[in-house]
Amino acid sequence: MNHRTLREVAKVGTGLVLADLISAFWFSATGLLPMTLLGVTWTSQAIPEIVVFDGALLLLLIHFGWNMKLPIASPSERTLLNLAGIIFLVVALAHLVRLTFGWNLILGGFAIPLWLSWVGVFVAAYLSYSSFHFARARR
Repeated sequence: MNHRTLREVAKVGTGLVLADLISAFWFSATGLLPMTLLGVTWTSQAIPEIVVFDGALLLLLIHFGWNMKLPIASPSERTLLNLAGIIFLVVALAHLVRLTFGWNLILGGFAIPLWLSWVGVFVAAYLSYSSFHFARARR
């Protein structure tokens, strides 16, 4: 996947994360919380964590989708991509460890299927590889 395609995917992801953030505020403001979705109960106490996570992800996607020029010339952008690559690598390894040991994961009474970790391994590993690749790409 080339950098132009990844930038467009980041723009689509920005819209999805923004929609998630708006829906969290809307659910909270209209009194629809607590709500159970796929076995996970969402309460108004989860709103601050949702805002922090979605806000950080939104900033990262906006920066990559509209501001980052590839190949990277700025040391701070290289550091950001290396940090993202490390985080994605840790997530991929966590999924791999879950698969290796067959650990069960239960969120709010809903058992996350083991096959979902295969998706997590491949997606996180690819994102890690892409982050390191673009951080090291030269003109």
